[in-house]
Amino acid sequence: MIDESGTVLGWTRGAEELLGYRSAEVVGRSAVRLLAQSQDPDPARTARIADRCRSGSSWKGRIELQRRDGRRIEVDLRVSAAFELDGRHCFLACGREYTPGWTVSESVLDGFLTRSPIGMAVVDRDLRFVWLNTTLERFGGVPSDQRVGRRLGDVLPGLRAEPLESVMRNVLETGDPVIDHEYQGWSWADPFRPHAYSTSFFPLIDAKGATTGVCYMVMDVTERWSAQRRLSLINEAGTRIGSTLDVSRTAQELADFAVPRFADFVIVDLLEAVLGTEDPPPWPPGARPVMCRAGLSSIREGCPEAVARRGDRVDFVPPPHDARYLVEGDAVLIPVLDPDDDVWAVGHPSRAASMREFGLHSLICVPMRARDTVLGLATFVRSENLTSFEPDDLLLAKELVGRAAVCVDNARRYSREHAIALALQQTLLPHALARGTVVETASSYLPSNAKDGVGGDWFDAIPLSGARVALVVGDVVGHGLAAAATMGRLRTAVHTLADMDLHPDELLAHLDDLVISMVEEDPEDETTATAMTGATCLYAVFDPVTQRCAMARAGHPPPVVVRPDASVYFPDLPAGPPLGLGGLSFEAAEVRLPEGSLLGLYTDGLIRFDGQDPESGMTRLGRALARPGVPIDELCASAVRGLLPGARTDDAALLLARTHSLGGDRIASLEVPSDPAAVADVRAWTARRLHTWGLDELTLTTELVVSELVTNAIRYAAAPIRLRMLRQAGLICEVYDASSTSPRMRHARTTDEGGRGLFLVAQLTHRWGTRYTGEGKIIWAEQHLPVSAHV
Repeated sequence: MIDESGTVLGWTRGAEELLGYRSAEVVGRSAVRLLAQSQDPDPARTARIADRCRSGSSWKGRIELQRRDGRRIEVDLRVSAAFELDGRHCFLACGREYTPGWTVSESVLDGFLTRSPIGMAVVDRDLRFVWLNTTLERFGGVPSDQRVGRRLGDVLPGLRAEPLESVMRNVLETGDPVIDHEYQGWSWADPFRPHAYSTSFFPLIDAKGATTGVCYMVMDVTERWSAQRRLSLINEAGTRIGSTLDVSRTAQELADFAVPRFADFVIVDLLEAVLGTEDPPPWPPGARPVMCRAGLSSIREGCPEAVARRGDRVDFVPPPHDARYLVEGDAVLIPVLDPDDDVWAVGHPSRAASMREFGLHSLICVPMRARDTVLGLATFVRSENLTSFEPDDLLLAKELVGRAAVCVDNARRYSREHAIALALQQTLLPHALARGTVVETASSYLPSNAKDGVGGDWFDAIPLSGARVALVVGDVVGHGLAAAATMGRLRTAVHTLADMDLHPDELLAHLDDLVISMVEEDPEDETTATAMTGATCLYAVFDPVTQRCAMARAGHPPPVVVRPDASVYFPDLPAGPPLGLGGLSFEAAEVRLPEGSLLGLYTDGLIRFDGQDPESGMTRLGRALARPGVPIDELCASAVRGLLPGARTDDAALLLARTHSLGGDRIASLEVPSDPAAVADVRAWTARRLHTWGLDELTLTTELVVSELVTNAIRYAAAPIRLRMLRQAGLICEVYDASSTSPRMRHARTTDEGGRGLFLVAQLTHRWGTRYTGEGKIIWAEQHLPVSAHV
């Protein structure tokens, strides 16, 4: 702050920083001493400034001052309008160091426009070149004197000039600039390589506001565009390669994807072991690779440049490498192929001839490896695309092959597990169903062809005592090796429980408890728990004597019955809960199956094909089986083919049984008094019956078996006692009594007079056992019929 005499009255920190004087050094002294020594004060100018400020206006200007350290500085100064303070006129003076503005000379500006790394051009309203810089000349490969006066399409005939000229016309008409317009272009400077450009267009306005032309600036963004293209190709490859879990299909998908996006000709060779279900063996030293051509694609129809076709055995590795290249080598780039080079002309003459004929000029080879496993070799070749492969292309090829290699290895591992699971399942399924006079059986099993592998469908026909037959079908949750193994465990469990001659509902209850216990044994094994919990099962027992079939189901579809008159029905059988849930009961039901009835047990994969509802599928199944007179094997196969004509997402199993009854001529029954003296009569009755049946060869052993069983019943059991003999696929002797005490085989000492009855029975018969009824028990024994006997 300065008064009208020029004395400094106030001094701020900003002034101290600007000039270096502290307040005590300036306040109360004349401001003239702040002026630079070379600048004398102009009294007239000072008076004019003072008068202006006294009139109420401010003043600004430039003045040279001298800092305390002696350095001169120019200051932009502003003086405020005068104001009174203690009766004196005072002024506020504010200043800052003057910074000169940057000016551009015409020569500098011309040099910038001419040599700028950005291509620039000006076109008139007719879109003819008026001016362009040297950078744009270099981009297009056409000198400036050959461009001026001509349009873009005339200069670069291979460039799609129409879209660019359309953009420029729109800028002329609207006056709106267009920024960062990207397009692919062509250039005389690099005619064999595609380029990408980013161009901005803006109108040129004269002094009168009229649009006189368009100026545009061009940047070559080929590197950025190539990087984006490579990234896009890699992303797209992730969706196009490996769509199935088939090794050969995956190899072909790699070849198809790369042509023509990346190469003109692609081959994929895989080791023969990779195409099988075995792990590739260790690589023998010095051995040539034994590969099979798994993928082949070309821009030319039929791949005429290939020297081997799909499925042919090949041993190609890029020269001069040997077989170790597949194990240890890295990707190989050969920018220029020379068919006259000895490595080709002598080492691979057929391939050298193909190079000459089809113009194959650049090659990339990439070994296919995944998870430390050698899989094969992928080869990319260019011919009609005249641009040779570059190092960046090598990186893209390695990325494509790396992704495909993982998919091939996944497919190989899946194929191996699928084959193991299918072999295990085929091993666990019955190879020959029980056959005899009481039932004719036929079965059909089709594994799913979905990518998650075989499932856990299973079935069986189990011979029981008394000429009865148990029929069972089940379905395990999930697919794959775990499902097949779980199916095997359940099938074994059912066999064990069936040997106990349990009623169907009792057997399912025991099976349910067994599933729960197996899951609880290893609660961490989620795969087994998932496969077992929720498994379904249907168990049926057919008795040819009574012609009745008792059955129960655990969450499984009901069986289908075709009567002898070809009418179809599905028994109203209580559904029951799936296995492994626990706490819920199972209920059994009985149906009568007259002579010639057809009983069908199946899994839901047969009736839920192609998303159809189960009721519709059951109806179709009934119609397929209602064909009288057709042999059961042919009927089973044709029904499955008709119901599942195409791809299957789930396993499907069908077990058919045509029932027959045992006629009275094959059954003999005798009530036995509870008297030891009756044993002699029983033996005589047995001999007469065997003579009637033409089984005299079995008389001696049968009399001994019958006498031992009847004697045990008379001695240890309760009346009534009855003997029944059945002549079926074997000779069955059954002794009924009213006791529930189970007999056991004793090992008598040499001095004992008895205790050898059941031991003798076990030695003389094929098998024997006990089953319980509601009134007591049955001890039974079965013998094989003589070869001369006819069933």
